[in-house]
Amino acid sequence: MRYAKIGGQAVIEGVMMRHKDRYAVAVRKPDGSVEVKEEHYEGLVARCHMTGVPIIRGILAFVDSLYLGMKTLTWSADFYEDEEETEKTDAGREHREEKESGSDKWVMGLTVALSIVLAIGLFMVLPFLISNLFRKVLSSELALGVIEGVVRVLIFVGYIAAISRMKDIQRLFMYHGAEHKTINCIEHGEELTPKNAAKYSRFHKRCGTSFLFIVLFVSILFFLLFFQIVPVDDMLLKVVCRVLLVPVIAGVSYEVIQWAGRKEGRLSDLVSKPGFWMQKMTTKEPDEQMLEVAIASIEAIYDWKGFQKEVSHEDR
Repeated sequence: MRYAKIGGQAVIEGVMMRHKDRYAVAVRKPDGSVEVKEEHYEGLVARCHMTGVPIIRGILAFVDSLYLGMKTLTWSADFYEDEEETEKTDAGREHREEKESGSDKWVMGLTVALSIVLAIGLFMVLPFLISNLFRKVLSSELALGVIEGVVRVLIFVGYIAAISRMKDIQRLFMYHGAEHKTINCIEHGEELTPKNAAKYSRFHKRCGTSFLFIVLFVSILFFLLFFQIVPVDDMLLKVVCRVLLVPVIAGVSYEVIQWAGRKEGRLSDLVSKPGFWMQKMTTKEPDEQMLEVAIASIEAIYDWKGFQKEVSHEDR
C-alpha cells in the first residue's frame, strides 16, 4: 500500500477532499444530483514556508484543517436549509458568495478561534479542574495527572458516543466512511469505483479522529512530564501552562499520525489501533451513492490513475 497524499472530511450529505493546494467538495443535493465545488487553497504551512519544519507545520496544518473544514461544512449545509428562501437557490447562493466573500474570512476565522477555545476548555481545562477535586484525598501529582488524563479520555469518548446517536450525525459518519473507503481503494492500487471502494475498510490511519485521540494521549505525557520538571503551585498558572502547551501537543501529535500513516509495521499498527477503535463510532458503512459522491470529490482534484501508474512503475 502506498501513501496517496490526499485527505478529507465528511460534510453535510457530502465529502471534501484535499490534495496539496487544491480541494473539492461534492454534495448530494436534495434533488439527487451531485454538485462539486473545486478551489485553490494555499494553507498556512505553505504560506509560512514551514513544510519542512516539524511540529510547527503540524500546528499550522491543524488550523488549516479547522478553517477549511468549517468553510466546506457551511457550504454544504446551504443546500439543506429552507428551500423557499430565495437566497438559497443557486442564483441566490452565487450572489451571496460574491457579496460576502470579503467578510467570510473574518467570520470563518472567528468561528475557528471560538471552536479552538471551546475544545481547549472542554478537553483540557475541565479535566484538570475535575482531577483537582481529588486533591483532598491524594497528594501525589503523578496520580492526579493520571486521573486528569483518564477524565479527558472519558469526556472525549462520551462526547463522541452522545453525538453519534443523532440521525444527522450518523449520516455524516457514513460519508466519513465513504471518504476512508475511497482513499483506501486508491492506496491499494485498485480502480476507483463504488463497487471496488465498498470492499475496503472504513478505517484509516490518518483520520482526524485518530489525530484527536493521539492528542489526548500525548497531552497526558506532556502534562505529567512538564509539571514534574517545572513544579507549579498556583491554580491559574497551571491552567495557563496547559493552554500554552496545546499547540505543541497538536504539533507533536501531527508528526506521530503522519509517521503512522506512512509506515507499515507492528509499531505503527499499535499506534493506530486506539484511533481505529474510535473510528468504529465516527465512521459507518456508506451506501453506493455516498461512495459516488466521495469519488466525484476525489476526481475533481486528484489524478488517481496517474498515481497508480506511478506506483506500478516503481514496483517493477
